[in-house]
Amino acid sequence: QVQVTESGGGLVQSGGSLRLSCAAADMTYNTATKTWYRQVPGKQRELVASITFGGITKYADSVKGRFVISRDNNRNALYLQMNNLKPEDTAVYYCNFGLPRPLVVWGQGTQVTVSS
Repeated sequence: QVQVTESGGGLVQSGGSLRLSCAAADMTYNTATKTWYRQVPGKQRELVASITFGGITKYADSVKGRFVISRDNNRNALYLQMNNLKPEDTAVYYCNFGLPRPLVVWGQGTQVTVSS
């Protein structure tokens, strides 16, 4: 099974920026739509952003205008540039391949904490 590894999370003040990365172990599902989700304890995982192989992007209303999703098709990698972060963005962020059905095993995620 394809494994993905998220990185780049951390603690940042409100208004700050972070860039998340997602690396896959191989090129499986390289042409699939790629996604970023986030989850806070006690709530369902939320779809934050998606990007097709051709570069068409979609965002949740809560992050539109602040987050930018991008991908490197040569490396089967995925990124999420997060700007103007807010405390409500605090969550564990996960990447996956495939939409609407996730195709790969969920990774450990990367924790993003935004202080007010």
